[in-house]
Amino acid sequence: MILQIIKLKSNLPEEELLNKAREREPQFKAIPGLIQKYYVKTSHPGQYGGIYVWDSAESLQSYRESDLAKSIPEAYEIVEAPNIEIMDILFQLRNE
Repeated sequence: MILQIIKLKSNLPEEELLNKAREREPQFKAIPGLIQKYYVKTSHPGQYGGIYVWDSAESLQSYRESDLAKSIPEAYEIVEAPNIEIMDILFQLRNE
């Protein structure tokens, strides 16, 4: 499994950002290989993130090349390049 962590800075008010995320939720649920996605807010003003758990590097790559992934900067009015980290998951504590 693959863990992808994205941090982004947005000009949108939090409520508007959350509304856009909820509108796009069905599109993310339909992505092949996406096991889970967490929508997060950092301790820095205007900075949010997504924590994705993928079944494989191939699924992540396919998503990164998709129109949905490419639409994120515009949808969330990102003001600077996002910080993206990719990690291999060695094992998980629980299998629930």
